[in-house]
Amino acid sequence: MLLLNYQPLWDIMQKQGITTYTLINKYNINPHTINNLKHNKSITMYTLEKLCSILDCTPNDIIKFEQQE
Repeated sequence: MLLLNYQPLWDIMQKQGITTYTLINKYNINPHTINNLKHNKSITMYTLEKLCSILDCTPNDIIKFEQQE
């Protein structure tokens, strides 16, 4: 089974000085979506595209898949 891991997202946000507050208030990312990200739950492709646009990166810079045994 593959598990989602958004650690790359938090790393790139930290490097760029972007906070979850900024995502919510400047870029209108829903707080529920932020909660899903924090708990490694699924997000929509629209949200993934939006995050890539905001952070000027690719999906591989935001998410990684980990194999669960």
